[in-house]
Amino acid sequence: MDKQLKLSESISINAPVSKVWAAITDKSLIKEYFFGTDVISDWKAGSPVTWSGEWEGQRYEEKGEVLAVEKDKQLSFSYLSSGKEDKPENYSIIVYTLSSNGNGTTGFTVSQENFADQQACDHSRSNWRQVLAGLKQVAEK
Repeated sequence: MDKQLKLSESISINAPVSKVWAAITDKSLIKEYFFGTDVISDWKAGSPVTWSGEWEGQRYEEKGEVLAVEKDKQLSFSYLSSGKEDKPENYSIIVYTLSSNGNGTTGFTVSQENFADQQACDHSRSNWRQVLAGLKQVAEK
């Protein structure tokens, strides 16, 4: 894994921070924009997170741990993609950062680090762009 490979994607969402926070922590809302994924976590530091579902006809289950939570501001967690050996160096670190832009809008940034290679980083960037577009739609409802 290459700890130097990182990505960051941002979007402006026409919804207050509290509504965006709900969209990133409520499993029913996450399922709407995150490729139909079922997410299980209580979103408390030290707690597990699991993502499961079906993608292109294949079942998957991925896991991680909540690293830090600052309600309405930041959420970070580790993430182990399915198919990778469960050892610390194979986990990515993902950070969601929210900021109020005034007038009821929220700036949202996702960052991720520790990729196997540039191709994996580029693939994740493409996925995050889709997720952020979906998050925007869900939060702006």
